[in-house]
Amino acid sequence: MSDVVAAPPRGAVGRSVPRRDAAEKLRGQAQFAGDIVVPRMAHGKVLRSPVAHARIVSIDVSEAERMAGVVCVLTAADLGDIDPYWGHAIKDRPVVAVDRVRFAGEPVAAVAAEDEATALAALERIHVEYEDLPVVGTVEQALAEDAPKLHEGPLRPGLFHGLGELKPAEGNVCYRYRIDRGEVEAVFAHAQHVVEGEYTFPAVYQYAMETHTVVAQVEGDEITLWASCQHPFLVRAEIAALFQVPIGNVRIVVPYLGGGFGSKSYTKMEPVTVALARKAGRPVRIQNRVPESMVTTRRHGMRARMRTAMSAEGRLLARKVECWFDTGAYADNGPRVTATAGDAAPGPYRWDAYRVDAACVYTNTAPAGSYRAFGAAHLQWIGELQVDELARRAALDPLEIRRQNLCAPGEELRAGGKPLDADLVGDVERVAEAIGWYGERRPGTGRGLSVGLLAAGAHPVSSAVVRMEADGNAVVLVGTTEVGQGARTAFAQIAAEELRLPPERVTVHGADTRYTPYDRSTGASRSTTIAGLAVKRAAEQVRAQLVGIAGTEDVESDSYPELFVRHFGLAGGELIGRGEVSPQGSGSYAEGPIFWEVCVGAAEVAIDEDTGSVRVLKTATVADVGRAINPQLIECQDEGGTLQGLGNALYEEMVFEDGLLMNETLLDYRVPSFEDLPEEMHCIIVENEDGPGPYGAKGCGEGALAAVTAAVATAVADAGVPMTELPLTPERVWRRIQKLKEEGTWPRYDAQQ
Repeated sequence: MSDVVAAPPRGAVGRSVPRRDAAEKLRGQAQFAGDIVVPRMAHGKVLRSPVAHARIVSIDVSEAERMAGVVCVLTAADLGDIDPYWGHAIKDRPVVAVDRVRFAGEPVAAVAAEDEATALAALERIHVEYEDLPVVGTVEQALAEDAPKLHEGPLRPGLFHGLGELKPAEGNVCYRYRIDRGEVEAVFAHAQHVVEGEYTFPAVYQYAMETHTVVAQVEGDEITLWASCQHPFLVRAEIAALFQVPIGNVRIVVPYLGGGFGSKSYTKMEPVTVALARKAGRPVRIQNRVPESMVTTRRHGMRARMRTAMSAEGRLLARKVECWFDTGAYADNGPRVTATAGDAAPGPYRWDAYRVDAACVYTNTAPAGSYRAFGAAHLQWIGELQVDELARRAALDPLEIRRQNLCAPGEELRAGGKPLDADLVGDVERVAEAIGWYGERRPGTGRGLSVGLLAAGAHPVSSAVVRMEADGNAVVLVGTTEVGQGARTAFAQIAAEELRLPPERVTVHGADTRYTPYDRSTGASRSTTIAGLAVKRAAEQVRAQLVGIAGTEDVESDSYPELFVRHFGLAGGELIGRGEVSPQGSGSYAEGPIFWEVCVGAAEVAIDEDTGSVRVLKTATVADVGRAINPQLIECQDEGGTLQGLGNALYEEMVFEDGLLMNETLLDYRVPSFEDLPEEMHCIIVENEDGPGPYGAKGCGEGALAAVTAAVATAVADAGVPMTELPLTPERVWRRIQKLKEEGTWPRYDAQQ
């Protein structure tokens, strides 16, 4: 169900036009990386470490190399001509293990063969001798004084570290982010109400339908990749640096992606595939199985300690947060996740003082990277639980607490950063109304609110080209990846709006770094805002040329072919426009974000006292998008984010024991199904035209996940069961109820009103 607080539609913008990719996807005609077949292509498989931490004593590949149908076997010994380490934030990850493995599932060797069956059989013929080393399987173990250090030597920043000076590691802490304001301890000393606790957020898998897939071809110093990646231009730069070739010699072609959610951000399987193709002397495809993708990337697990203070009248005073992010064996995007979480930790409230200390920690587990709404999803549920607990102690309405304390548009959120660009009070009032906040409450149910912000936009660098042909149709070239979010449809609408064309007369091609202009990345809710603005500017240039040829502003699309004949003297030629977006200032993380993505939601839940099962009855989320280019796409984004938020809150958890992943299949790793959908789902689209993107737009798609996870947690607490560990499985909730009964605090009287 969608409610719209909207600006009126324009021509092509503001309408729910059909998706441009719908027909070919429904007919099975859409091409994904796994569909790519290149002449002479071999099939690659990766031998992965069965242990979490060990020294590699020896590797014997001779038996595998002698097998019929085996093209080659790759080990670290084949990489002596390059620096074999990569990593966009910290250059710490080898193409294949060098001397030592640091997580179960780490690539140790790779085989290229004529077919998959032969490649798999050859893995069994590779003999590796390991010498076990102590396993640092948890954040607590990694931070212990006697913990073995997982990475020796100085940290080396990657090409896209982007977070200022990379300071030396502190044991197994590879990155630390601190922010503060005011005298925290002094404020706490005079507060009437203080809540504190320790909390756990689990490692979670992004679970896109398509696993990581790469086809690599190496011809001399020319490298071509067909890859399921979200950031083709960043991958291009990293591959060029790793294999010591000019950036222009690396071509990344990205067909449709079967979902990403951050799992295909930055570089993943591309280095090992290129290295294998380089040795094989022919193209190679590597396609992960689900268990392999689960140890390629995941969401960070986190431990946190939080303390929040409030006055007797309900004014929030201070917050202190310490949090530790399990980034696994290699940093991946951990430093940025840690910084984003640090910014999200205080919440968007007016504080007299706050202090946040966030650490990114190496452990002997699978590397952790990006996942939708990272940072906000980790900490928003904790902060909102504490706001609600303070409200209960002071006998105040949680909604009223938020009205009184939320920052207003234009107020500073982080020193030196962008001021707030959203009406949070209006947003939370809308979701509260949608779930019937003040309505009658049934026994065993609870209602919860959550408000947070996510630093969105990433680095604002995007270019686009719009080309109009002699028949008056237009083509948009832009490097954004179509992950399923509808980017090609939105870009077609933006170009159509400027060119006065129907959207169906605009074609948007997929990303190909040799032909499409530079776009920094697809993620951080940036595509419509940043790349969309580049598309708008490119289309404006074409429109200006048409107006110049016509000699009047009053020119419609049916006259475009005639204008081409007038200008070029024949029914040919083309008009080209180029649009660019670049930083205002340095573009640094400290000066950002490009905009603050709103994470506002509400939920109503019912708890089965006998089983601990939590059923979500209603949800409401706000898509505060500035300007809705395509309302239906926004609604679908929020519905998907809501479902993933339910998964994070109630079901999903990667279970590691001594560094080994114990639940690597859908049989053991629980994701939400259609049966878990709430009876009511409200998506409220808010259009204030206050964003930095085209027509005042700003991105969406991530906020719902963080908002719903937090709203479910606060609703469960409102029902009388405050929890400190996610997911809220029936067993955990049931055990908590038993503990509350022992303490004489179940059922809580006010929860039954």
